[in-house]
Amino acid sequence: MKKSQLGSMILMRGVVPATLILLLACSPGLSLQAAAEDHIVSSQALQQQMVNSSAARQKDAATVTGFLASSAAEHALRSAHMDPVQIRTAIPTLSNQELANLATRASDTQQKFAGGMISTGMLELIIVLIAVIIIVAAIH
Repeated sequence: MKKSQLGSMILMRGVVPATLILLLACSPGLSLQAAAEDHIVSSQALQQQMVNSSAARQKDAATVTGFLASSAAEHALRSAHMDPVQIRTAIPTLSNQELANLATRASDTQQKFAGGMISTGMLELIIVLIAVIIIVAAIH
């Protein structure tokens, strides 16, 4: 191998990559640290997300508990030979998704009953079905 070929090979393998690394490291637009920080979730954001999730869960639990604590619900559950206290005690064992789903259904049912769209018999049937869903979800 000739000296000129050896010199250009050293230049290509050593000097050029080192120069490129220095240029990239010093370039303000291509900062690796800034790129990494864009993908990191701050602890404050995580904490806020947990607070929001906890508040939503508490609200959903209160909605379902309130729905099942009404006198109509107590009557429907006792008519179906279910213990209302046992059903309400099982509510905290539900997953966030199950709880949110049941809270939505309970709110919707209350609104429809108040608006006269659901009869008392249908309300009692929905109450019993929600109780059965709670029992099945609590068991699994």
